[in-house]
Amino acid sequence: MTTYDYSKLRGRIREKGLSEAGLAERIGIAKTSLSLKLNNRLAFGQNEMLDCLSVLGIDKADIAQYFFCESLHDCEVMEGA
Repeated sequence: MTTYDYSKLRGRIREKGLSEAGLAERIGIAKTSLSLKLNNRLAFGQNEMLDCLSVLGIDKADIAQYFFCESLHDCEVMEGA
């Protein structure tokens, strides 16, 4: 399984005043499941990603910046593109 950097996603969670447990509740999964996903132990499902975007007010066009960065550098390059 590819390892992704979810730093930007974690930052957005905090930016919106949520905890990981709060986000997990709002997207309908267990906080343990979200933690495992953010730590690359489980993969995010497509609907989970879309639910996160919705709750966190992220445009769908920006999904790659939050879910598909293999390093923080990749995220920064995507932002500049």
